[in-house]
Amino acid sequence: MNKTLAAVVILVGATSLAAAQGMHAPIMTSPPSGKTVTKYYKQSVYDQAKDKIGTIDDVIISDNGQVTGLIIGVGGFLGAGEKDVGVPLNAVHAEMKDGAWYLTMDTTKDALKSAPGFTFDKEKTGWVPAKS
Repeated sequence: MNKTLAAVVILVGATSLAAAQGMHAPIMTSPPSGKTVTKYYKQSVYDQAKDKIGTIDDVIISDNGQVTGLIIGVGGFLGAGEKDVGVPLNAVHAEMKDGAWYLTMDTTKDALKSAPGFTFDKEKTGWVPAKS
């Protein structure tokens, strides 16, 4: 009887272990295609004259995993007095100039400063319109 009970316990344990091992998330065997967020996140953004107009402070990703926009911090000094504005991803272009990559926009710092601002709401864990 003890041998049968021991065999059942071992069989149940092995079955449970095998089932638990089969519940792992899928693992990729090669890197996924696409660009990394670090190509944008915390990078400086320049106008067409190579003057810095802001810094990408956040990359917005939809519920289905698509990048839908960027939050750009503009103005201020060392982060104080900075205004955060939203732009669509396709408004920022990566281009090679003088042997270096630049993120550029077809706009000016003043245009970004006059755009509607956003603030990050910790309770909603998302960006909301800034209060005037």
